[in-house]
Amino acid sequence: MTKLTLGSYPHLLGFEQLERLLERTAKSGSEGYPPFNIEQTSDGSYRITLAVAGFREQDLGITVEDRQLVIRGRQVDESADRVFLHRGIAARQFQRSFVLADGVEVGEAVMENGLLHVDLTLQRPETVVQTIQIKKG
Repeated sequence: MTKLTLGSYPHLLGFEQLERLLERTAKSGSEGYPPFNIEQTSDGSYRITLAVAGFREQDLGITVEDRQLVIRGRQVDESADRVFLHRGIAARQFQRSFVLADGVEVGEAVMENGLLHVDLTLQRPETVVQTIQIKKG
């Protein structure tokens, strides 16, 4: 069985990046922690909300790496001197990745009531019409 790539279609020049983007998105995983919402807040803006109850602001990190928004959380386990009769709330770490399209910029991040809100805006480029001059060879 042969694998078809976007490069095998002659009319799709320069779309190799799209193929890499699809592969990276498929590899980003479908783990369920922490749960999150993605909402469109206006015509060109979005908000990602993660449920991060138990995390403090200093336990969280937000970076943009190669057009990928990465949100990490690491709690410090301070239970060395505590005795639990039942432990249902574990100190755990996580990493959530969101692939960003060209023109999507990460705005501010706000923590409120155990929810981390990350705002995104879409910068639409202006349409450019370019005329190419033909020279005699």
